[in-house]
Amino acid sequence: MTPDQLKARTKKFAVDVIRFAKSIPKDPIHDEIASQLTDAASSVAAHYRAVCRARSHADFINKLAGAIEEADESALWLEILSEAGISPASITTPLWREADELTRILVRSRETARENQQSPNRK
Repeated sequence: MTPDQLKARTKKFAVDVIRFAKSIPKDPIHDEIASQLTDAASSVAAHYRAVCRARSHADFINKLAGAIEEADESALWLEILSEAGISPASITTPLWREADELTRILVRSRETARENQQSPNRK
């Protein structure tokens, strides 16, 4: 997956979560969870865009950590919405899968970057 494809995918995830969050029944607790979820999901996209603008290899690895954290947090809020009976699993599961896949992609990117950083052939 190219950086541009991953940028588009993280942005699509944020938009999909925002659209979903609008459907969550209004309630003070639900509103807080929806806010946390939309903050985290949109931060995945924002962090990944920052990754693409990293000024060094170390900066790239560091910025990936933020994107990973936000993707994983998004998955957590989706799990909570489902397990608390606020939103049906039929709706949260596809979004959770995407958050999980993005987390895995970003973790693997960080692992590869770390391996490349330690490689004696690195320029």
